[in-house]
Amino acid sequence: MTTTTACTQPGCTGTILDGYCDVCGSPASSGTASPSPAAGACNQPGCTGTFVDGYCDVCGSPAPDGSTAPDQLSTVSTVSRASNRLASTPLGSARAHAAGSKLTRRLGTSSTRLRGARLGAGLTHVPSIPAIDASKAILVNPMVPEDRRNCPNCGNPVGRARGDQPGRTDGFCPKCRSPFSFSPKLHPGDLVGGQYEVAGCLAHGGFGWIYMARDKNVSDRWVVLKGLLNSEDPDAVAAAIAEQQFLARVEHPLIVEIYNFVTHEGAGYIVMEYVGGTSLKTLLKQRMAANKGEYDALPIDQAIAYILEILPAFSYLHDLGLVYCDFKPDNIIQVGDAVKLIDLGGVRRIDDMDSAIYGTVGFQAPEVAEVGPSVASDIYTLGRTLCVLAMEFRGYQSRFVTSLPAVSDVPLFQKYDSVYRLLLKACAKDPADRFQTADEFRVQLLGVLREVVADKQGNKAAQHSASSLLFGTPGDKSAGLGDKAAPWQQLPSLMQDDSDKNAGWLKTVSVPDPSKRLELLVDAPESSPQTLLEIAEAALEVGEYRYDMVDTAVSDLLAEDPWEWRAVWMAGLVALARGDAAAAQSAFNAVYGQVPGELAPKLALAIACELSGEYDVAEGLYLTCARTDANYIAPSAFGLADIRTERSDLDGAIAALDLVPRTSGAYVRARRQRAGLLAGSGRGLPALAEAMDSIDSLTIDPVDRANLAANVFRSALAEVQQSGPQEGLRIDGQEATEPALRDGLEATYRQLADHAQSRPERIALVDQANEVRGWTLR
Repeated sequence: MTTTTACTQPGCTGTILDGYCDVCGSPASSGTASPSPAAGACNQPGCTGTFVDGYCDVCGSPAPDGSTAPDQLSTVSTVSRASNRLASTPLGSARAHAAGSKLTRRLGTSSTRLRGARLGAGLTHVPSIPAIDASKAILVNPMVPEDRRNCPNCGNPVGRARGDQPGRTDGFCPKCRSPFSFSPKLHPGDLVGGQYEVAGCLAHGGFGWIYMARDKNVSDRWVVLKGLLNSEDPDAVAAAIAEQQFLARVEHPLIVEIYNFVTHEGAGYIVMEYVGGTSLKTLLKQRMAANKGEYDALPIDQAIAYILEILPAFSYLHDLGLVYCDFKPDNIIQVGDAVKLIDLGGVRRIDDMDSAIYGTVGFQAPEVAEVGPSVASDIYTLGRTLCVLAMEFRGYQSRFVTSLPAVSDVPLFQKYDSVYRLLLKACAKDPADRFQTADEFRVQLLGVLREVVADKQGNKAAQHSASSLLFGTPGDKSAGLGDKAAPWQQLPSLMQDDSDKNAGWLKTVSVPDPSKRLELLVDAPESSPQTLLEIAEAALEVGEYRYDMVDTAVSDLLAEDPWEWRAVWMAGLVALARGDAAAAQSAFNAVYGQVPGELAPKLALAIACELSGEYDVAEGLYLTCARTDANYIAPSAFGLADIRTERSDLDGAIAALDLVPRTSGAYVRARRQRAGLLAGSGRGLPALAEAMDSIDSLTIDPVDRANLAANVFRSALAEVQQSGPQEGLRIDGQEATEPALRDGLEATYRQLADHAQSRPERIALVDQANEVRGWTLR
């Protein structure tokens, strides 16, 4: 019979199994512990150290047996601290077995609920599109429509019907006598390159028929074979060869994968990944069909989401020195909640001056025909594609082939000014005026998406904030000034450019005093854009007599780079400081156009518009800032309140101040201003009671509170004397009756007297308290 040993831990009822307690997990007792050695001096010749934890604290020699005293703080506990010794409710297979269940698979949480959608950047939802079975994508009767048959040499219409006779799919152009063929060159069962068995036609593209095939060497996987429109067309042949060469280097999850390049009966074919989804062009057609033939643009947030998602593919190509050239809705396919860039036939090297350039009217940048494609021309195609996705862009291939419609003609532009500004920059006629990189475009597009989503969700005040790569947060350089901050001090500061050649040196110039900092900056080892910006900022902080240095720095920056919007930002700040609202408005409006996804220029423009009397524009900008980013709520709320107060819209002003959350550092100021507005509203006793309720439980300066209470009590007393008391209503704890209000006002005057700064002021307040004191019988 096996004997069991009880656990020796106090209060534990367990027994020792395999050396550990089966309840508390403590190790079995090892019997009598060896006596701890006593502490002592080191016995090494000439050493003055002592033994600590078994070693000399001077020479490091080990202590002899019995020389180390136990350390009470490091005594080893016999109780495990690991959580695995605690009881745990059975789950999964343990629970199923305990219950006698025979479940062989889990029925729990669906992974789709936990999987974050890729499209929409976590800000909005884009409906998923199911994958299309490759076998069902094969055309039953592949034929190019007659209205799309044009001579590959001269563009003349060919293959058109005459009378009852259908148009020919093969023949010669009657105008230039060049041969044409719109018949598939491959047929089901053909084995291309000894590896790819043709299953049929998938579509007809710019380079001819595109075929579905199975890869007989790789598990019969579906692949796509892309051939040529006409093997006699040298440009088409060259483009196909170029595509194969370029794409050998291209490997990106958002770009269709190229597997191989093969020939068959003298013709070349590129073997590509099959992307079984729906192109955005097809999606637009489906929406139109469902809308009874009327164009049905995508919701703007979804349209932005598609472009936002595909932009990293362009960044990747541009980093490789390649440009896409021919982007349009046809060339982006959605599968599930992911997208892919397809049809890379127009891809070329940025420095390629010889290859044929492919593009589509209405999408291609106007300068391409003269100077060739570039990163900026790719940005243009992305902007034009966004236009087509998000609105009914009538005339985009004719009247507006290189321009945008007027704002007054496009409801989308009227509703979302930031969208218009973004497209205006992306589709600028001069390539130097566009976004210069796909990453730059993406950052601003993401900011615009945040604004759009906030508006669509009906937010009054944002719950979250997002950091900016270009700006700090409102008032980040004016901490502690509160409502005493000048308009320019309420704005975010520019973020430092770490790529500036003086970035390292500038980080050493961290003197708080702006005058001393300015002296150091002026003596910089060499000039740079960031140095000039910091000179301007320091000069602005110094004060009016240094504003000329701001002007000089701005002029120098713009002389070096006319697109340096940060210089114009500084010009706007110094204009605000001088009280020149019109100049500030012009400057900040220009900055807004350069970085349309940023909130800082919108807040700055709103302040300038408020000061210049452009209240409608200012109010719209304040609302956008407040509902988009929590960091912008307070300055926007105060701006809105001021505008609405100026318009005698008390309810609107109160609603604006109520946007400021309790967690904001400006909450006390907002409640004080709210109380002041209600106290002076002339709306009677309820408004006066609400005024005092606004600051109830707030920690504010006692004199400020007493002054507000005195104003409220005086107004309430006058109201009661004129209209009578109001039962059940209390104002700062006092009933709305004359005696109670007199008592409250008297107490308030005496409180103010206690805080008086001079004897005459104290005497005057005591006299007021005595004067308002209620009559008593003697």
